[in-house]
Amino acid sequence: QVQLVESGGGLVQAGGSLRLSCAASGFTLDYYAIGWFRQAPGKEREGVSCISSSDDSTYYADSLKGRFTASRDSVKNTVHLQMNSLEPEDTAVYYCAADSSLYCSGYVWAQIKEYEYWGQGTRVTVSS
Repeated sequence: QVQLVESGGGLVQAGGSLRLSCAASGFTLDYYAIGWFRQAPGKEREGVSCISSSDDSTYYADSLKGRFTASRDSVKNTVHLQMNSLEPEDTAVYYCAADSSLYCSGYVWAQIKEYEYWGQGTRVTVSS
């Protein structure tokens, strides 16, 4: 059974850090582009980052200002999202998504419809 499971969310104070994980079962993440998205209350889901399968190139939303970093752990079949200097505006449910044919580039990587598999999300709350 193909499944993506996010973990690592929680409550953190502004300025703190969290590391989210996206673990896969039923398929190998190395062969998939992995996107991270988030959805804040009352807002649309938005792209946060993308890491390509072929060369591990990464894309990030401009609004993040270099605070987030995506990486792969091939041994654990997991992708991580390191989030530093968190702000209350980062409060959202974070989702990972996978697609076997996507290359992270341009604006395509942030399009929800480009991804084949989705996790159930993990909640991040940043207090001020």
